[in-house]
Amino acid sequence: MRVALLTSFAASKKEPLAETLDRIRGALKESGLSEPVIRFNFGDSPIAGYVSSVDRVLKRHRELDRFVTSQPPMPGIPGARRISNGPLSPAAGEALPWATLREIAAGVPRSFPFHQVAIHFRLAEFGDLPPTVLGTAEMLPGILVSDSWWVNGRIRSLSACTVVEGDPHSKKLPPVPAEIAKVFAACGKVKRTIQAPLATQLGTGPVPGVRLPTGMPVASANPEAAQAIRPVVLEYRARMQEIVERAGLPHDLLEPGESLLAGSIGAATGPKKPVLEQSFRPMGYTCRGDSGTFTLRRRTAANLTAELSLDVGTWSRRIVAMFKVWGLGFKATLLLPVTAKGVIGAQYPIGDAESWRKIVENLAALVAELDRTFVPAIEAAAGPSPEWYQPES
Repeated sequence: MRVALLTSFAASKKEPLAETLDRIRGALKESGLSEPVIRFNFGDSPIAGYVSSVDRVLKRHRELDRFVTSQPPMPGIPGARRISNGPLSPAAGEALPWATLREIAAGVPRSFPFHQVAIHFRLAEFGDLPPTVLGTAEMLPGILVSDSWWVNGRIRSLSACTVVEGDPHSKKLPPVPAEIAKVFAACGKVKRTIQAPLATQLGTGPVPGVRLPTGMPVASANPEAAQAIRPVVLEYRARMQEIVERAGLPHDLLEPGESLLAGSIGAATGPKKPVLEQSFRPMGYTCRGDSGTFTLRRRTAANLTAELSLDVGTWSRRIVAMFKVWGLGFKATLLLPVTAKGVIGAQYPIGDAESWRKIVENLAALVAELDRTFVPAIEAAAGPSPEWYQPES
């Protein structure tokens, strides 16, 4: 079984983009790996009214005109004007001198404020994936460097995709080759690694899809298990109100509209993670915080992963809770209310520190009930997963 490993590294936007590219290219040269094929994309904003960095580059390099395209990436989605050698470019697959690529990158973002930049170093040693799997740039084997505009400043990302052969009966996946490990060391600190088991054959009919923790869908590597859990998930979704009552939530919180009128929406909540750890650590869950989110996970005896995913303020000071059970080739998802009066799947105002404590304790009671009933039902329907399988680490 082939498994794509999607590794994300800590990337500082303070480091000039050209220096980041130099560092990666130098590590690839010193590793003894083959010469990389470089795919590039320098895109303008898709919204009219912004300065055209494409035009600025063409004033200095008229020879790049053949790389310019505005082809839509998929039907119904307008394409931004960009300089690219990707599959939609008139110069698809053509190379540029490294000096030219570096010169453009050195101008980002002051001279060339591109809306989106992506540079991909493709090497055969990182593995190979069929075109049907390549849904996004992150699934292209090799090293990907991107730099993009956002409302609060530039966003820099550095990631790698490698393909390994996983034995369902082994305890661990094989390590990446030593030469690739050296390149990873030069990329910096690993933030996370996502496992994407790949379907061995797609056949002629529809194959269930699984959304990875990044939100990217891939065809299920275990469609039988994905189909087997479906009726279990539908049953629990239909019976969620009954399950909430059976869980016996300890706090009778206000309805969302009443909570807003109570005036606590702007109150200080204080640190959120300690409250989560206090309630969920005794249940075997680890807790990891990110920007506006928390992810709590535990492993089951069947090597499945139970996960409580919380959005606590990506766009507002409200909470949305989802409970997931991950296994090889499937993900079972339930939207959770934080109060017996709440609307399932709707945002709920977090409020002050006391309100946050009550929300967490309600969720802990509900998750305990799902651990007792839902998780074993999924395990019985899907069977165990390989010991090495983890959706994210």
